[in-house]
This record gives sequence, structure tokens and C-alpha cells, in this order.
Amino acid sequence: MSKILALIPARGGSKRLKGKNTLPFLGKPLIAQSVEVAKACPLVTSVVVSTDTEDIAEVAREYGASVPFLRPSELSTDKASSLDVVLHAINFLEKQGENYDLLLLLQPTSPLRTVEDIALAIKQYKNKNADGVISVTECEHSPLWSNVLPENMQLDNFISDEVINRRSQDLPIYYRLNGAIYLYSVEELKRRESFFYSPNVYAYVMPNERSIDIDNKLDFDFAEFIASKNV
Repeated sequence: MSKILALIPARGGSKRLKGKNTLPFLGKPLIAQSVEVAKACPLVTSVVVSTDTEDIAEVAREYGASVPFLRPSELSTDKASSLDVVLHAINFLEKQGENYDLLLLLQPTSPLRTVEDIALAIKQYKNKNADGVISVTECEHSPLWSNVLPENMQLDNFISDEVINRRSQDLPIYYRLNGAIYLYSVEELKRRESFFYSPNVYAYVMPNERSIDIDNKLDFDFAEFIASKNV
């Protein structure tokens, strides 16, 4: 059986929504949603939070996650990549004698993912004999109906002739990353140093109602509203 590390990255700084990782979400800190879902999945071996602040670490431990280190300052800015944070955690744990086969990255800003989502993503990984599985959701609106705007705001050629006279339901279905699940072979992740540049990475499709990625107060309020309907 594969050893799976669920890693939850949660830095203290947030420009658009201050302190979002510990804001009360249905009566619990936002990060608790991801910790509890990961711990509830029997396929997950360990749940670790990577953070740069002791207050987030304390909350994470309260809900059952391990916080074996505080993230170094160079990985605590908004310019630090998720990949750098992941590789730091993997390398730290390996030096402690903890080795894992799969990395399951769960961003705390996706609180509507379920235990079933995690389990199905892992199942897809195994069925496809994949290097990785990444969650996506159907685009709410076709990107073919969008474009950049010129400085004068003119809409000439904003939509191509090929698209303008077609009904929206006749357009191809597009999908977008939803940020909820990144599942990857630790060996391949260290080798490629990327979540994407492999032909052996597959999509796990999630519905829109579980794909809200919290970036601002409106996202937070909407996600909490949707979650309250399922309580």
C-alpha cells in the first residue's frame, strides 16, 4: 500500500483576505476543514501542515495535523511557489526518516472538497498508473466568449466570427484547475520539479459547487453559504 503524505500549505500573510486560514468557517478555522477531511480519509498516511506562523501551527495541531517545522522566511512570501513549499516539506521529512510514495497537496482555500473526492482521486491515480492527478472543474462560462480589451475599450473583434453566431450550449466544454487536489508521485515530483510537465498526469473532475477557491471575502462568504446547505 502506498504511503500518502497530505500536505496543507498555510502561510500567515494574505493580502486580499487577512488571516484567511484561521477565519471561522462554519464555526471552525478555515484550515480545519482541510485537516479534518484529510484525516478522515483512510488512504492518507500522514497529515502535515506547512506554515510560517505559530498561531496557524497551534490551530493545525488542535485539529490533529502534524506541524514538524515552521516554514523558512524565504518560503513565506507571496512569491514563493507551491512547488518550493512542497519540496521543502518532503526533504525535511526525509531527513527525519519519513519517506512517502505520494504527495497529496490540499490547499486550505478549497474547503468544499470531500473525503470522497480525495479517495476517488487516489483511485484514479492507481487505475491510470499515473504520475499525478489534479482536480479540475467545468468552466462556468466558455473562455471563447472572453478576450482582452484594448485601451480604447472597443469591442470590435472581441468575439471571433466562428463563435459569435453559435449558441453557448453548442460550444466545446472547457475545464479549469480548481486548486482543490494535487496528487503526485514523490519520486516523479522530485525528478521533474513540476506538477504538470508529464504526459502521465490526469484530471479528476469535480462539480462547480465543490470547486470554490477562496481568494477574497466574497469567495469566503459564498463558500460558507454553499457549505451551510450541506450541513
